[in-house]
Amino acid sequence: MTDRPSLDTGHFKPPFSDALRNYLGQGWDDRTPVPGAPGEAAPHAARRRARLSRCFPGERLVVPSGRLKVRVNDCDHPFRPGSDYTWCTGDQEPEAVLVLEPVPGGHDAVLYTRPGSDRSDPADVFDGRHGEFYVGPRRSLRETEAFLGIEARHVDRFTADSRDRPSRVVRGLDGTVDAAVPRPDAYLDDELAAVLSELRAVKDPWELDQLRRAVASTVRGFEDVVRAMDDAVATSERWLEATFFRRARVEGNDVGYQSIVASGPRATALHWIRNDGPVVPGSMVLMDAGVETRSLYTADITRTLPVGGRYSDAQRQVYELVLKAQRASLETVRPGTTVHDFNEAAVRTLAEGLADWGILPVSAEESLREDSGLHRRYTRHGIGHMLGLDVHDCSRARSAHYLGGRLTEGHVFTCEPGLYFQHDDLTVPGELRGIGVRIEDDLVVTADGYELLSRDLPREPDEVEAWMAALLLTDGAARP
Repeated sequence: MTDRPSLDTGHFKPPFSDALRNYLGQGWDDRTPVPGAPGEAAPHAARRRARLSRCFPGERLVVPSGRLKVRVNDCDHPFRPGSDYTWCTGDQEPEAVLVLEPVPGGHDAVLYTRPGSDRSDPADVFDGRHGEFYVGPRRSLRETEAFLGIEARHVDRFTADSRDRPSRVVRGLDGTVDAAVPRPDAYLDDELAAVLSELRAVKDPWELDQLRRAVASTVRGFEDVVRAMDDAVATSERWLEATFFRRARVEGNDVGYQSIVASGPRATALHWIRNDGPVVPGSMVLMDAGVETRSLYTADITRTLPVGGRYSDAQRQVYELVLKAQRASLETVRPGTTVHDFNEAAVRTLAEGLADWGILPVSAEESLREDSGLHRRYTRHGIGHMLGLDVHDCSRARSAHYLGGRLTEGHVFTCEPGLYFQHDDLTVPGELRGIGVRIEDDLVVTADGYELLSRDLPREPDEVEAWMAALLLTDGAARP
């Protein structure tokens, strides 16, 4: 008897004969262990689970890693786990599920995951998504326990173990998990997601070290980009995108988000990610990019660079106002500052500058009123956001803990004011049309102020020009 061919994947699978099953069951050496020493993040993740446990005594909590997502037909995107899952476990495997089972005095952690195959089942080892013949070895359950310090069970047991068990679930990442666990009250799940975001907001020392590594790699990536500027002039923005990506893949896991490489008037589009436009001498390139470490923490830095190495008078005029706004915002940063004040300082500076230039048809004060906001035609976005495992980190935190909250020691934020003048905007002087400038840096709030994590990347215009000149004199492109 043979198996019927599978029709639920893009690959046609020939039937598996009994002969093949028997042949697969023999002739293998002892299995090479997947490294089983405790993972670097494991002890930190254990402390985070304990904090989460204290927030929900007596309740069952379910945090999935997520599933592979199809890119096209039968090809998947590279897998990136849900940030809440990684924060709680230090793990990055797909289709895994962390469950915190309530016990007297707290919770026991159980990790449902797909273990390595014993190679006796062709349907397992030949599977295009999970099979070891396709994607390589997986840890055994015992190896997972040693690596993460969490009891491990086969993921196929999750549905049976969850049947009729009231649970709070981080939903939207894994349809199988969502379907297996009843949802009597959406508020319960939403509250779990919010609390996880709020717990993740203050970074522990290990997380701060990961973010410093991400920023350091990102600085080197920007240096690579400057050295590659002449090649980009001969090709396109893609050259700069690819140059930065090489650094991200060699030193980290990936880019933390789709890089923005916007030259000339494309810099006035906030999220230009096509990155296929020309790089023209005399214009500027707005590059917004970040390296994601192998532990999945990301930097997020933006620089607006003159292609020829020197800003024109009009470019410098816009750049210096944006830099002035960033300085005003940074001057507010200390524990106790409201997020509103952090944003307002930069927005006010930009509005005042636009009014002084005669661009705003009203005063800065009038524009800053809630019933006006005319400056937003040119500023468009908030001044900063939290940063960590996600580029827009902790986004499900409740307003009182984020937008309506206060800065706390250990918060990591970006500070990124910008001005954007469309090429066809008749309210703007001709020499400013088509100019987009954003300056973005990463900072951590300290006991008496802040540490600018990205301080090694120049931002003063004279310093930027000197830095670019020194890099452009370097022979050849830098190698990671």
